[in-house]
Parts: sequence; C-alpha cells; structure tokens
Amino acid sequence: MTPEHAAAIAGPARESAAHAILRPLDTSILTRGRVVSIGLGGIGLFLNRTVAVFFAGLCQAMNGDGRIDMLLCDGDAFALENAYRMDIPNFGNKAAVLAEELLERFDSPGLNIRWLGEYVTTDNVERIIQNGDCVLLACDNHATRQLVNRRCSGGQLTDVVLISGGNDGVEEGQRGTYGNVQVYVRAGGRDITAPLDRYHPEIAAPADKSPGEMSCVEAAAAGVPQLVFTNLAMASAMCNALLRLLMPHEDEPLYDEVSLDIFDATCLPHWFSPAGPR
Repeated sequence: MTPEHAAAIAGPARESAAHAILRPLDTSILTRGRVVSIGLGGIGLFLNRTVAVFFAGLCQAMNGDGRIDMLLCDGDAFALENAYRMDIPNFGNKAAVLAEELLERFDSPGLNIRWLGEYVTTDNVERIIQNGDCVLLACDNHATRQLVNRRCSGGQLTDVVLISGGNDGVEEGQRGTYGNVQVYVRAGGRDITAPLDRYHPEIAAPADKSPGEMSCVEAAAAGVPQLVFTNLAMASAMCNALLRLLMPHEDEPLYDEVSLDIFDATCLPHWFSPAGPR
C-alpha cells in the first residue's frame, strides 16, 4: 500500500485532543501573568498535579504562541503523620518536593514551573502576587485568606484572579465533608465578583493566625483531621472554577462561590454580585 493510498483511507488528519480543548478557551488569564499556587497540602497536592497536566496540554497545543509560568508557594514540609490524607511524593519542603515531581513529569515547552519555600506574609505578599496573576489559594486558615484577599482587592492590582478553596475538618461534631470555593475576579480595576471578605466575616476578621505567625506548638495544635475524599472534591471544584473562567459566556454570569458537601452529594453555585442571577 502506498503512502498516498493509506492517507486516502485514513481521511483528513484529526485535530489533536489538546487543540480541540484549546479552541473554545480564553487562556489570557493564564498567560498575562503567572499562575501562583499557595498551599500545597491536602487540597493543593491534588489541585496542582491536575492543573499541571492541563497546563502541559495547553502549552503543547499553543505550540510556542503562549507560555504558562507556574509558581508553587508553601513554607511547610511534608510529614509522615499527614500520609492518611495525601499521597506524599517525598519528605521536605512542599513547594520544592512538588516542583521536582512536576518538572520530572512535564518536560513541556512553554510550561515554566518554579517554587518558593515560604509562607505568604505581609513582608512577601507583594512580591509573590503581582498584577495579572491567577492565584490558586488552598490554605487552611482565614488569616492567610485575608492577607491574600487584601493584596488582590486593595486597589494596587487592576487585573487579578483569585480562586480560594477550603474545607472543614473532622472536629467538634463536624463530619469534615463540607467545603467551599470562592472566585474573585478583578478586571480593569473593577470587581467582577465579590472579594473573599465581603460576605464572610470570618475572613474579614480572622480569629486564627497564619502559619508564618505561629510557633511550632501553636502549629501542631491548629491542625485538625481532614478527609482525603473532601480534599479531592475541593481540588476538583477549584479546577472546575478555573475552567469556568477560561470559558467565558456573557449570558451566564460567573458565580462568586460554590458550596459542596460530599456526604449529602451536593454542589451548589452562589451569586452575590450585582451581575449574577437572583
């Protein structure tokens, strides 16, 4: 069989899966700045392994026309006692360990993965989060959420995306099956959706401390057991929120928040901003 005959039988060349996925997407929020991922524990580990697969495919489809810079941030280290709720790749600083794993797996032109082994603090937040960034926040305390939210909504940044996800622990009668994702978008110096603290007083005035402010004793006491299934569901919901941002529709306003409970098998979007449905 000649090559020409084989080509005739095969028909027109099929579009690659990566190109088919890329075609309906607006990837500008990924390429105008960096993707900054803060918190690489129970949720963040699932989240970043998944988005790295997605980003590598997009970079392949963009074929040099776009670059995704990914910064992993966490000042904590993977510990054996957390193995019940996460697939620990190695022991050491979370950002360094995860970056090493992803760099080994994804040698994709256009995907640039870097890491910073620090907690986000008042001293470094301006350096970590810059204009145009897409921030994925998977921390477990309101103080860090408040700090990151203030950086994004304080007026210094005109264009930024913040997707924040967190879940309950198994304590004080709670099942540990509930979580929520908040989506804050600021474009052209205007809030498109609500900042994290507008409808959440526990973020506006946090009763806890960020990890960078805690002593070793306080950090040990602050930890609560988490369900690996809830962490997985939260990472998935954050990925869903990111995809929703990449597929804009003017007639379908972006939700401000999603709440879910894996025990009740519920996942509900919520609109608080004026543009959302009533």
